Amino acid sequence: MRLPVYLDYAATTPADLRVAVVLNQHLGQDGIFGNPSSNTHAFGRAAARVVETARTQVAALLDADPSEIVWTSGATEANNLALFGVMRAYVRKGRHLVTSKAEHKAVLDVCRRLEREACAITYLDPNPDGLIPLERVAAALRPDTVLVSLMHANNETGVVQDLAGLGALVRSHGALLHVDAAQSVGKLPLDLQALPVDLLSLSAHKLYGPKGIGALVVRQRPVRVRLEPLLYGGGQERGLRAGTLPTHQIAAMGEAFRIAGETMAAEQARIRELRHRLWQGLAALGAVGLNGHSEQNVAGILNVSFVGIAAEALLGALPEIAFSTGSACNSASREASHVLRAMGRDAFSMRGAVRFSLGRFTTAEEIEYTIDAVTAAVTRLRELSPIWEARQGGWRPCAVDWAAP
Repeated sequence: MRLPVYLDYAATTPADLRVAVVLNQHLGQDGIFGNPSSNTHAFGRAAARVVETARTQVAALLDADPSEIVWTSGATEANNLALFGVMRAYVRKGRHLVTSKAEHKAVLDVCRRLEREACAITYLDPNPDGLIPLERVAAALRPDTVLVSLMHANNETGVVQDLAGLGALVRSHGALLHVDAAQSVGKLPLDLQALPVDLLSLSAHKLYGPKGIGALVVRQRPVRVRLEPLLYGGGQERGLRAGTLPTHQIAAMGEAFRIAGETMAAEQARIRELRHRLWQGLAALGAVGLNGHSEQNVAGILNVSFVGIAAEALLGALPEIAFSTGSACNSASREASHVLRAMGRDAFSMRGAVRFSLGRFTTAEEIEYTIDAVTAAVTRLRELSPIWEARQGGWRPCAVDWAAP
């Protein structure tokens, strides 16, 4: 087995070699490198065909219309375009937006900015298992609600929300629904012909594609969504996103989505088995809590809390295993996870919480190695922990609803 072991797929995925080949084919002089907007010569026209092929590949995975795909630099820009774009375009209709406290910072930070633009934001609390009940969303809707923005699969816990029920509720109210699907696309079925979702954010690097490319799906039916663009300049992407299109990244994203469509069912079943084995092995330690719903989750993410130790100490004790304390965007901060806090976890649970995320190239041998290594490290750290010693003596510093192994 090759070390180190990579179990941080939720932060980013390595590019599939097939994707890397496509990426390289659109860079050099011998490849298709032209500007897709240069329609006066063959180089530009060839690049434009590549872009449209990739648009079709991305749309096919979602059962969407290719014309609804708007290229962005990633899911963060897609989230920004969706939220700013809708709230500014529909300002005469209302200024109210509904989201949750467990969203990615690419949504929450936009909401903070929108509040400075006189928008009213309602931040919903998830249940302790991470799910957001539909009745809680319904209670938050107001006559001036323009947009509801909730992610499909949470990037820290993997908890999956009910998009069908959520979309039906929001549409019946006359508002728009935006979904950040960066962690779920290519891992869970997403049929936009059946799901009442109006805007969907996508990222390539979460699905074995390159960094720096993503898309926003802007539905045209049954309601044509209007957006105020963030960027102005060249009129690309129907005027919604100016800038020269990166042909090589777009082609690679299209290939990544094509591969995902072919492999999703078998691949996710295999990853779920590995996740289950990892959870079983870690839970055998005792006093290990599962953060998130035990069934409604994406296959590759496992977030657990180890009583009696600090997550940073565990990470430091296992340099040969790449895992995390939560979102990569927050890794430079020592603040506790806002997602776990929103779920009602106490300080001790959050302090001992780590995220393992599995993917296409994770092996059973790596999972067994991780179980053994984490078991040894947690046992050693607990022996040094005064909190664990006090707990063994009968003191309970916190009451946690631990999930059964």
